[in-house]
Amino acid sequence: MLIVMDTNVLVSGLLNGEGKPGKIVDLMLENRFQIAYDNRILGEYEDVLARPELHIHPERARAVIAYIELSGQFMDVSSLPLTFRPDDFQDPCDLPFVEVFLSANAQALVTGNLRHFSTLVNKDLPVYSPARFLELFFPDR
Repeated sequence: MLIVMDTNVLVSGLLNGEGKPGKIVDLMLENRFQIAYDNRILGEYEDVLARPELHIHPERARAVIAYIELSGQFMDVSSLPLTFRPDDFQDPCDLPFVEVFLSANAQALVTGNLRHFSTLVNKDLPVYSPARFLELFFPDR
C-alpha cells in the first residue's frame, strides 16, 4: 500500500505514540505501507521536525526521515494534473502533497486537516483522517 502522509500526522505521531497518528507512524515503521514523497515533502518534514518548540529529539527525527527515504517511494512531480488548479486548494503549502498523491495514484492521503483537501474529498478521492484510515485499513489497531 502506498500513501501520502501530511506533515501534521507525522508530527502528531512522533509527539504522542499512543494516539491514532502514533499508531500510523508505528505501522509505517513496521513496513505495513510505503510513503510516497518528493523533495518538497521531505524538506517540509525535515523543517517541521527540527522545530525546537516541538521537542522532537533530532536523532529520532533524522532516523524517521532516513526511513522514509529508504523505504518510501520517491516521486518526481512537477505540477498538478490538468483536472485541478492551484487555487482549488486554500493552502499553497498543501500542493506538494496533492501533486504527489495524484501522481503516485496512492491508496490514501492521510491528514489531520481534511478541510485543506476538501477539493479531493469532494471528488471522492481517498483522503482520510488518521482515525478513518486506521478504521478502513488497519481495524486491529
